[in-house]
Amino acid sequence: MNDVLDVALRLAVVFVVFLVAPLLVGQTEHKVMAHMQGRLGPMYAGGFHGWAQLVADGVKFAQKEDVVPAAADRRVFQLAPAVALLPYLLVLVVIPVGPEGAVGQAVDAGIFFVLAVMGIGVLGSLMAGWASANKFSLLGGLRTAAQLLSYELPMLLAAASVAMAAGTVSLTGILDAFAWWWLPWQIVGALVFFVAGLAELQRPPFDMPVADSEIIFGAYTEYTGLRFALFLLAEYAGIVILCALTTVLFLGGWHGPFGADGLGWLWSLLKTALLAFVVIWLRVSYPRLREDQLQKLAWTTLVPLALAQIALTGIVKVAIN
Repeated sequence: MNDVLDVALRLAVVFVVFLVAPLLVGQTEHKVMAHMQGRLGPMYAGGFHGWAQLVADGVKFAQKEDVVPAAADRRVFQLAPAVALLPYLLVLVVIPVGPEGAVGQAVDAGIFFVLAVMGIGVLGSLMAGWASANKFSLLGGLRTAAQLLSYELPMLLAAASVAMAAGTVSLTGILDAFAWWWLPWQIVGALVFFVAGLAELQRPPFDMPVADSEIIFGAYTEYTGLRFALFLLAEYAGIVILCALTTVLFLGGWHGPFGADGLGWLWSLLKTALLAFVVIWLRVSYPRLREDQLQKLAWTTLVPLALAQIALTGIVKVAIN
């Protein structure tokens, strides 16, 4: 009975984090972009530093009419937002955030699980693009598929280098085996993983599937109200998951620098928050890539770098054993 209660409590905590963390990232993006671009609007909602901007956005989405195009495949159209969002909840369940099993549910093949489930989320965009009966939406869905095929491989290869170094594909096992001297020779893998993750999330400068200057808003063009808000929530949830995974795989998770592990899960939170800031910073700083640049970066730069990282990991493992 105690085991059941323990699992239920952990899952409840994960669910609360899943609902709160993406909203905080969205609120932070409003503020960071307002400061970097001189956009004063988000600074005034509710008074002090625009604290009510998130509330205002929620009310705005709730008030909008839920429109389904007459020619759309209604069931697929309505299901797509949930398909895009729920995989990130499943991934969050298995990410370790602290010592002594501070995780919803440990999985032995954690890396394979999270990468496989994250790939499912892209189906939400494909479903939305196909079911909307809109040529711009369909084009956005096809761009999403092409982007997934390009960037899934370097992301998997970068994660494989960490698994080789740790000798396990378990996320908790990787953290148990983590050593700070990994950082100098895993930094290339970390950059490849992070950049490929941004592309899979369709975040700028890799937002070709939702390029508003070309295809309105891609697969999400026909969505309104709360259904559109669910797609935005999925994007911010993806940012949280990507930053948390990068923290676990390459930055030591709950391990602090110089052996200062006393803060536990606060280290994981701090590292994830800093990486989320970097994601927002990149959106403000860099223009969107062209489609040919997008594909060239994946196949001629990221894949060779990831393979080189695997080779280096193998050399280091042989040298130290």
